[in-house]
Amino acid sequence: MTRVSIVRPDGGEIALGGPTRLRILEDGSTTAHRLGIAEITIAPHTAGPPQHRHGRHDEGFYVVAGTARFTVGEESYEAPAGTLVMIPPGAPHTFANDSDEPVVLLNTFTPDLYVQYFRDLRDMVASGSQPTAARIADVMARYATEPATTYSGEAVEPDHDQGIASDDVAQQARQHRARTIGPGGVLLAYGGAAGGA
Repeated sequence: MTRVSIVRPDGGEIALGGPTRLRILEDGSTTAHRLGIAEITIAPHTAGPPQHRHGRHDEGFYVVAGTARFTVGEESYEAPAGTLVMIPPGAPHTFANDSDEPVVLLNTFTPDLYVQYFRDLRDMVASGSQPTAARIADVMARYATEPATTYSGEAVEPDHDQGIASDDVAQQARQHRARTIGPGGVLLAYGGAAGGA
């Protein structure tokens, strides 16, 4: 039988330190790996990770305190406290704190696949390896994640001198770029039926 998990304010597992602190609150062991949860605290004027997309898990961000900036492809959104950002598989995204105050995010992973990514980054740094872009991309790849600024399956719009995309490809690209801000400031980013990688 699985026991109830209670993580106190000073509990959890610190996976990342420094200007972006990540504390694992649920690693999936209580949820049969259906859900992982972390708390991210971002210092003022701190950039986030390179824009990337996940192939096998949804990621959610609830802004607990401060105002975060989320970038999805070429668009950026200010997300004040109380905003929920849901990122489905295949959607490019990143976040940052451009403000003068710390930002606190509650971060979810469904399933919990990506929790181990943060442990791997921690272990890389602890071993003395520099977290270069190439090494980070290698770690991301273990968890069906890749640096990207476009939705998976989205065609890059050709230069006007080279012609235009076919109607089917153009329609698919429009579907993948669809985003809306819903009631209560909830930002929904979704990739349509073909959003998974």
